Amino acid sequence: MYKLLNSIMLAALISLCSPALAVDGKATKTPAASAKGCGGSDLLAELATTDPAAYTRVARGAEAALNGNALLWKIEREGTPASYIFATLHLTDERITTLPDKVRTALSSSTQVLLEAADVSQGASASALADASKAALFSDGQTLEKLLTPEEYAKAKAALDLAGLPGAVVHLYRPWIVSLFIAATACEREKLKRGIPILDMQIAAEAKSRGTPVAGLETIDQQLSALASLPEDQQLGMLRASLAMHERTNDLAETLVRLYLDRRTGAAWPLQLVLAEKAGIGADAFQGFQDKIVNERNIKMRDAATPYLEKGGAFIAVGALHLIGKSGLVELIREKGYTVTALQ
Repeated sequence: MYKLLNSIMLAALISLCSPALAVDGKATKTPAASAKGCGGSDLLAELATTDPAAYTRVARGAEAALNGNALLWKIEREGTPASYIFATLHLTDERITTLPDKVRTALSSSTQVLLEAADVSQGASASALADASKAALFSDGQTLEKLLTPEEYAKAKAALDLAGLPGAVVHLYRPWIVSLFIAATACEREKLKRGIPILDMQIAAEAKSRGTPVAGLETIDQQLSALASLPEDQQLGMLRASLAMHERTNDLAETLVRLYLDRRTGAAWPLQLVLAEKAGIGADAFQGFQDKIVNERNIKMRDAATPYLEKGGAFIAVGALHLIGKSGLVELIREKGYTVTALQ
């Protein structure tokens, strides 16, 4: 499940590793996809009916999530032009890639656009993945097959096959890279292959069309290194949670899109933990993800953005999870002396 909350590198690696790229020279068949959603049902609405107590836990978690009820924020400090920070989903769904007027206005008034990673081209992705290959493979005699149950291992092989990769070699890969490879729906991979941009890349394209420079707050290499640094037991727990929900990936994506459109992004993490718990995976399996993939990266991204904020006129677009909570970018930027106000 955490795969839907992952960073922008996902889209680049999906595009890179999704074969129309072919296994044994044969392209993997994927469903036809429109520019809109890939279909799916709302898991949170389902939870309200099937497990009201769990639904209440998610709702309370969402209410307690600081800064989890807006997508666009204005950043101000006296004597400096205003900047903005915008929460994204790294998906192609037309419902989210159709930017609201306030977002377009903020984007058009900015003199610099900052994304999580500016270069997610196939070349950059291939290079980063090659550099990360040592961290992606077991080298100590361990195999994924030994770590998973036979049923889980069969699911992992099947999931990689559906992603267009040879499931026969899944035993060689560490859990974090398998989770990454199986992250997207077949529909989303198909749309990426056809060149339909995710929200972040559309923002970059619109900025460049206006002559606005685009920079990254980090690199794909840094993102992959962060994933690889997670404790192996936690990597395994997250992979197990992903495998348990793999047949409902479309539903997971649809749920996240609806939370995003309803400005309820603060519900995403509590829902993640409830769904994982239902799959038998405790919250402790996600502690490293929270610490290293979210909180530590938030500080690094805030620091990378600071020189641009000091000049003013910046438009920052990062995944929605990075804005939420006491350790989220909204609060971290406030700590630097800026007034940060929700606009939409």
